[in-house]
Amino acid sequence: MVQLNSVLTLFFSLLVEAMPFLLLGVLFSSVLLLFIDERRLIAAVPKNPLLAALMGSSIGFLFPVCECGNVPVARRLLVQGASPAMAIGYLLAAPTVNPIVFWATWTAFRDQPEVVFLRVGFSLLIAVILGCVFSTQADLRPLLQPSVARAMPTTRAQRLPQNRLGSEPVSNLLQSGTFLLGKAGEPLRLDGGGVQMAALVSNPMLTKSLPEKLRLMVDNMVQELRELGGILILGAAIAAVLQVAIPREAILGLGQGPVTSILVMMGLAWIVSICATVDSFFALSFASTFTSGSLLAFLVFGPMIDLKNIALLLSVFKGRAIAYMFILAGQLTFILTLLVNLYVS
Repeated sequence: MVQLNSVLTLFFSLLVEAMPFLLLGVLFSSVLLLFIDERRLIAAVPKNPLLAALMGSSIGFLFPVCECGNVPVARRLLVQGASPAMAIGYLLAAPTVNPIVFWATWTAFRDQPEVVFLRVGFSLLIAVILGCVFSTQADLRPLLQPSVARAMPTTRAQRLPQNRLGSEPVSNLLQSGTFLLGKAGEPLRLDGGGVQMAALVSNPMLTKSLPEKLRLMVDNMVQELRELGGILILGAAIAAVLQVAIPREAILGLGQGPVTSILVMMGLAWIVSICATVDSFFALSFASTFTSGSLLAFLVFGPMIDLKNIALLLSVFKGRAIAYMFILAGQLTFILTLLVNLYVS
C-alpha cells in the first residue's frame, strides 16, 4: 500500500509539472497554425543544414516550452514544411536553451556557473549535430507517423507510395493541425497534393476574422490535448512505477566513478522524467555525491530523451527514428560530460 501511494504521488506530481507546459506547447502550435503565414516561415529558414539546425535550436528563446510542450510545436513546424534540421534542432534544444530554464539552472547552481553555461552549450551543440544528421535524410516522412507524414507538403519527387505512408482512413475531425474546420461541418485537409497543397502554401486561415480564428484555435488545442494528453498520462505512469521500483541507495553507490556516475545519472534522467524547469533542483541534491560531469549528463540528456518524452515523441516519429535520437544524443552526452570529468572537474 505504501508503494502504491508513492506511485500515485509521483504520478500526479509528474502530471502537475508537465500539463501546463503541454498546454503551452499546444497553444504555440495552434498559434502557428492559425496566425503564421507558412510562406514567410519557410522562406526564413536557411537552406544550409547547419544554419537551419542552429536556427531551430535557438527558437527556444522565443518559444520557452518544456519537453512536454515542444513536441506539438515541432510537429507543426514539420507540417508547415520546415526543414528536418530546424525541426529536430528545436525539438531537442528548446527544453533547455530557453530563458526560463537558464534562470532556474542559475538559481540552483549559482555557485557552479560552469554547470549553467556548459548545460546550455552542450544542449545546443548536440541539437545542432543531430539536426544536421537528420538533414541527410532526403525525405523525412518514412521516419514519421503516417498522420504527420501525410500532412507534410511534398514535391513530386518526394511523393511516397501510399502503402509506405499507411492507408488507414482518417477522421474528418480536426487532428493535430492536419485538419482545419472551414465551413460548418466541412473539413479542409492539409495533407499534400492538389488543392490541399495550394492551401498549405497560402494559409487560408489568415483571411478569416479574429473571432473565427480564436474558435478554430480552441478547437485545435482541444483535439491535440486529447491526443497528447493521453500519451503523457501513460508515460507519467510508467515513469512513476520505475522510480518506486528502483532503490535510490543502489544509485548513490555509483556516484563517484567518472564513467559509472555519468551512466547512472543519464539512466536516472531517463527514468524520473522531471520537467526541465525544475530538474536542476533535483540534480542539486546529488551535487555532494556525484561528479560534475554526471550532473551535466542528467541536465543535458533528460530534457532531450526521457521516458515521458518518448511517449510524446511516438505521436510524431516512428520507433526507429526515436531510437536514432536516443542513441546519438546519449553517445554525444556521454562523450562531452566524460571530458568534463576527466579534464575540468
